[in-house]
Amino acid sequence: MNESHTIISFKDNGLGLGLKKNGHKVFGMYRTFQSNEDAKGFGLYITKNQIEAMDGKIEVKSKVGYGTTFKIYINEK
Repeated sequence: MNESHTIISFKDNGLGLGLKKNGHKVFGMYRTFQSNEDAKGFGLYITKNQIEAMDGKIEVKSKVGYGTTFKIYINEK
């Protein structure tokens, strides 16, 4: 991303995600990593696709037991 961009960062102190084991699945359709029966597993999939459709990107950093941080980069065109 060589252009000027805005960064939006979201952080929680939840259960965290095991990215070494499941990192390649985080943005997959119908993927969920919690035992919540209401989870459908398409929120991150849709979010990533919409951000990329606007020439942006999304990054995730997480540590099990400490929480997760998502950074969204949106180009300022």
